[in-house]
Amino acid sequence: MKISDAQVIITSPGRNFVTLMVTTDDGVTGLGDATVNGRELAVASYLRDHVAPLLIGRDPHRIEDTWQYLYKGAYWRRGPVTMAAIAAVDMALWDIKGKVAGLPVYQLLGGASRDGVLVYCHASGSDIPELFDSVERHLELGYRAVRIQSAVPGLGKIYGAGPGVSSGRYEPAGRGAAPSEETWDTGAYLRHIPGVFEKVRERFGPDLPLLHDAHHRLTPIQAARLGRDLEPYDLFWLEDVTPAEDQEALRLVRQHTTTPLAIGEVFNSIFDCERLIRERLIDYIRVAAVHAGGITHLKRIFALAELYGVKSGSHGPTDVSPVTMAAATHLDLAIPNFGIQEHMRHEPLVDEVFPHAYRFDDGYLHPGDEPGLGVRIDTERAARYPYEPAYLPVNRLADGTVHDW
Repeated sequence: MKISDAQVIITSPGRNFVTLMVTTDDGVTGLGDATVNGRELAVASYLRDHVAPLLIGRDPHRIEDTWQYLYKGAYWRRGPVTMAAIAAVDMALWDIKGKVAGLPVYQLLGGASRDGVLVYCHASGSDIPELFDSVERHLELGYRAVRIQSAVPGLGKIYGAGPGVSSGRYEPAGRGAAPSEETWDTGAYLRHIPGVFEKVRERFGPDLPLLHDAHHRLTPIQAARLGRDLEPYDLFWLEDVTPAEDQEALRLVRQHTTTPLAIGEVFNSIFDCERLIRERLIDYIRVAAVHAGGITHLKRIFALAELYGVKSGSHGPTDVSPVTMAAATHLDLAIPNFGIQEHMRHEPLVDEVFPHAYRFDDGYLHPGDEPGLGVRIDTERAARYPYEPAYLPVNRLADGTVHDW
């Protein structure tokens, strides 16, 4: 069996996705996700112009060898574009291997370690009543863990909260030639958020797992203050408190709070998180299969984390396609140190373009038992939705200074 074709498909059924379809000489196909939000065309070019030609004639069963060939062979390593391209190939080859074996990918990874994968949803609101409504809607859908985001009085729409985002569906921020800009005030945020969690706990009780995302906006001492102030409300985790480039920042935060810490959705390799894991500066590692080299490399990261008591908490927003959600869920089901999986529901149109076997029931995802990843792409539907420029917003302080987003 040899790879005979590798096709890059760009489609925008409400948002942009980059998909790699690898085909073997006996007609078996595999899918991989290569979406990097706001930089989709860069990855598409990397795949189409530099990676796809190298795949033709290769043995699709040699997944590890192909991974090393694309990573080490390029000389220029890591980074979101490179690692997303490698991830797409890796997912597609695992998909093919599962189809040839007649088994779902999780069986190839050692079989199920649990019956289902606990997921959390996103609830947000412009004010407390709207936030409560959002939480209640998600609980009615069956979710057992909820991420809480709230607008900050005096600010307009900010990441994950504000007018029109109470459903949790707020990405992409806008379509067009340039990103939108939002205004941020750290002091107002730090004064407001503890009171939000106090009210949520009063309304929904002590047992509901609650999460919160600071989205890299804080200095280490600000993050330490927030973690300490949120301790009475027993968070499942506090996510991305400081810019991810600064590994040492988490040491200071850790010294001042017992609130569990999660980070890593912008990490691309094991080298981005090795020290954080080994020195136990975090509790959950948030890397996504699409942005960190696929199943093969993500499995390495989770294996390292297991040695140090760190659990998984993979990134799962709407800007990763159902292919990545399937890949993550297969791995989540198999690894021993699973923690939780982010799950933002895709719009129905996305699910029509990417029919999938994974399913949500009573707070849990299961990848299904179709051979491979269990995701298809309807190429005719995909062709109806061409790429549209869309960007994540830029964050500025009140004086106009560009701030972490």
